Amino acid sequence: MNGAPAVTPRAESRPRLLSIVCPAYNEDANLGHFATAIDAAMRVLGQPYEIVFVNDGSTDASLAVMSRLRDTHGRVAIVDLSRNFGKEIATTAGLDQAQGDAIVVMDADLQDPPEVIGLMIDGWREGYDVVYARRRERRGDGPVKRMTAALFYKIIHRIGDVEIPENVGDFRLMSRKAVDAVCSLREHHRFMKGIFAWVGFPSKAVLYDRAPRVAGSTKWNYWRLWNLSIEGITSSTLAPLKISTYFGFATALVAFLAGAFFIFKTLFFGDAVPGFPTLVVVVLFLGGIQLMVLGVIGEYLGRVFNETKARPLYFATEIFPSNAESVRPPVRKAV
Repeated sequence: MNGAPAVTPRAESRPRLLSIVCPAYNEDANLGHFATAIDAAMRVLGQPYEIVFVNDGSTDASLAVMSRLRDTHGRVAIVDLSRNFGKEIATTAGLDQAQGDAIVVMDADLQDPPEVIGLMIDGWREGYDVVYARRRERRGDGPVKRMTAALFYKIIHRIGDVEIPENVGDFRLMSRKAVDAVCSLREHHRFMKGIFAWVGFPSKAVLYDRAPRVAGSTKWNYWRLWNLSIEGITSSTLAPLKISTYFGFATALVAFLAGAFFIFKTLFFGDAVPGFPTLVVVVLFLGGIQLMVLGVIGEYLGRVFNETKARPLYFATEIFPSNAESVRPPVRKAV
C-alpha cells in the first residue's frame, strides 16, 4: 500500500461492469487463449465484463482473430490503431474506450493470470481505487535483467517525484475515477507506471507468481527496455538536469583548484606545467562532460518540442464497441 490513506468500503460486492484492456502487437497466437481464460475466470467470479482489445499496428492476423472473437462472444471491443504507436499509447487508447466502472490492464500473453483479478476485486470492494499486482520474485528473468531492473528501481526511487512500486507492471485494477484521471493526462512521452503512480488515489498491492508466455516471444529486447527506462526517468523527474548542473559546477571547481595549484607550483617552485598528454586528457574529459550534459538537455528539449506540436496521441482506423451495457458516467468538462 502506498502511504496509508483512509478508505471507505464500497457498498457493491463487485463492479457492475469490468473492462479488461489488452493492448496487442502481433499476438494472434495468444488472443484466443486469452479470451478463453478471461471468460472462465469471470464465470467463476460471476462478474459481468468486456474485453477491450487494442490492435497496435499488428502485421500478423491479430485483427482478424479479434474480429472473430467479437463475432463469437460479443463482449469484445476493438480499437484498431492506424499504425504501431507503442504499448504505452495503445494502453491509453484502450482506457479511453473502456466502459466499465472498474478497469483491468493486462497483456495478451497470459503471463498475468486472470485468476488474480478476483483478489483485485476484493481490494476494490475494500475501497481502494488502484489494486496493482506485484510479482513475488522475478522468476524467468536472467541475472542481467534482474540486476538492471533492480538498478532502475533504485535510481527512480532516489530521484523520482513519486513512489513507483517495485516489481510491478501494468497489470492492475483501477476504479473509474482513477482511469478518468489517467486519461486526462495527454502527454506524448508516456511512462504508464509513472502516470499510474502520479495520479495517486488509495492503492493496494496483491502478490502473484508470473506465468510463462502461452505462445510467441516477448517484444521487449534489452534496447527497448533501455529506452523505456530512459523514458521513465526523464518523464518522471527533472533530476538528470539538476545532476548535470551540479556536475558542471563541481567540474568548474576542480578546474579552478587545479589551475590555482599549477600557478602556485610554477611561481614558487619553478616547475613547468604538465605538458601535452595532460592537456589532451583534460580537454577530452571536459568535452565528454559537455556532450553528456548536452545529451541530457537534448532529451528534455526533444520532449518539449514534441509536446508543443499538440498532436493527438493516436489515430484509430476503426473502433468497434462491445455489446456490454456501458456504466460509464457522462464526461463532465472542467470549468
